[in-house]
Amino acid sequence: MISINNLSVEFSAKSLFDSINYVINPKDKIALVGKNGAGKSTMLKIIAGLQKPTSGSVSMPDGLTVGYLPQQMNLADSTSVIDEVAKAFARVDAMQRDLDAMTAELAERTDYDSDDYHKLIERMSALSDRLSVENSGNHIAEMEKTLIGLGFVRSDFNRPTSEFSGGWRMRVELAKLLLSRPDVLLLDEPTNHLDIESIQWLENFLMTKAKAVVLVSHDRAFIDNVTNRTIEISLGKIYDYSVNYSKYVELRKERIEQQMRAYANQQKQIADTEEFIERFRYKATKAVQVQSRMKQLAKIERIEVDEVDTSHLSLKFPPAPRSGDYPVIADNVGKAYGEHQVFDGATFTIKRGEKVAFVGKNGEGKSTLVKCILGEIPFTGSLKIGHNVKIGYFAQNQAQLLDGEITVFDTIDHVAVGDIRTKIRDILGAFMFGGEASDKKVKVLSGGEKTRLAMIRLLLEPVNLLILDEPTNHLDMKTKDILKQAIKDFDGTVIVVSHDREFLDGLVEKVYEFGGGKVRECLGGIYEFLEKKRIAGLEELELTRSPGSGDAVKPSRNEIKTDVAAKSVEMPRQAERRLNYAEQREREKAVKRAAKRVSEAEAEVSRREEEIAAIEAEMAAGRSDSEILERHAAATKELENAMSVWELAQMDLDSLG
Repeated sequence: MISINNLSVEFSAKSLFDSINYVINPKDKIALVGKNGAGKSTMLKIIAGLQKPTSGSVSMPDGLTVGYLPQQMNLADSTSVIDEVAKAFARVDAMQRDLDAMTAELAERTDYDSDDYHKLIERMSALSDRLSVENSGNHIAEMEKTLIGLGFVRSDFNRPTSEFSGGWRMRVELAKLLLSRPDVLLLDEPTNHLDIESIQWLENFLMTKAKAVVLVSHDRAFIDNVTNRTIEISLGKIYDYSVNYSKYVELRKERIEQQMRAYANQQKQIADTEEFIERFRYKATKAVQVQSRMKQLAKIERIEVDEVDTSHLSLKFPPAPRSGDYPVIADNVGKAYGEHQVFDGATFTIKRGEKVAFVGKNGEGKSTLVKCILGEIPFTGSLKIGHNVKIGYFAQNQAQLLDGEITVFDTIDHVAVGDIRTKIRDILGAFMFGGEASDKKVKVLSGGEKTRLAMIRLLLEPVNLLILDEPTNHLDMKTKDILKQAIKDFDGTVIVVSHDREFLDGLVEKVYEFGGGKVRECLGGIYEFLEKKRIAGLEELELTRSPGSGDAVKPSRNEIKTDVAAKSVEMPRQAERRLNYAEQREREKAVKRAAKRVSEAEAEVSRREEEIAAIEAEMAAGRSDSEILERHAAATKELENAMSVWELAQMDLDSLG
């Protein structure tokens, strides 16, 4: 589908890629991996046509569509969210205009027997068939489902994009990209601005609905779940593995070991040959053998061992001074901004030595509660910080708060006090800022380097309560593993705000979920929490199903089952008891209407599946003409549309609790 041919790229006489060749096939889900600076983002830009290689080419068929999501982009602020996302269907609108123009031209022509006339009819027929497939979906339903999946609520749809942060506007761009359904999706760190639920939704979309995907990500769980092929860039070469990331790590280790053995054997052979040449170089009786060995040595193709990153981040938090038994005690804590209640009634106790996670959708109050604990903002209720608690805080935007105009050394020197100032060079070296790197200006550092530099501040004085807000953003997998181990070894108390499931797995023993204005405690690790959410969702689904819909045929597609299992909205029983009779009656009516829409949507899905089954029976009987293939494609698209309508109806029903 896309062929990369003898691709080479050089920057300042340094070779980034050296005659690379590979093919991206339909339905490939590729993880592009390699150390920072290996050229992953450059590769995506070249495939997207945004950057030219030094030599070589990227070949693709005419009409192939490529969608590209960079890490950073300039975003438009002149439209509403829904209007901006609707631009994803501009290609369909252009196709319709082309078809209208052809129809108008056909009506005026009278050269019925000419070749041009017949070619025009053929082009119209092909475009009409393609348009019928592209345009058969319910665009409004698709836009709503995608935006909700990425964390938006319906009240956001008509808000101007200028009211949203950069992270949320990136979600708008991602929604546009997904809805345009390109033949190849190029995604550069797509999870950086997503919460756990949105990441899971995106995983499901890429696995079930996307065509070919090439992505760069440091979220190990995400790329493991999505990809089926891993391409590593190392020393200007590529290594192609038909497995996901975890399997690739095992195979790469075996490859490096084999290379090391082959390299050692070759080095011994070279050393022996050179020793023979040097020993008998001036002996006439050995001249023939010496010449032979010299020719043999010149012909040896030297084995090159793949780049192994020998730099090692040494991260160890200082021993924690002993604090009271309960560093944080929250009793009925709430926070509102004007009319907007972020959360209320938060009651929990964090014990000394516990490591807990704050999780939930963006905007539900995780960072807000952290600010309450730090005493930075006012709140309602009672929040007590225990005896002798010393807090070390890593903010989500900590790296951006650094002064870009000063050097790495000065950044630490300005905040270090006492004897620690004599050890600044050693500390910087342990964080891979040794030698000349310590004299670099902060503004030239990568995102990961800035995060590492900001992390050093936490080491300058002993603390016993670490609060880390999205500490893994911009960190590569190796550095994340080192940070995770350092936190596990830390003998104090830890609160981690994160959407990285792999990072939280095995690190925390308790999860606090933020959502619907509440903070709920869940004992156990992150995957236990996610599993409980899934089970709770299925139970909620059974409770809210209408009495008359029990016998209806339910959609049987895997993507529906996955989506439903991931979505549940809990209505607190206390709030339900407070509803008066009139409100309850109104709610019951709304539930019945929503249940009716679900039942009707289920029936439509069932009808579409029966229609497809009938067409497939005809095909099984031997019919394979273009008419039946077009019917099958159109029916499949209608089924996808029906499933989208069903999912939206089911989400509305779930939201009524």
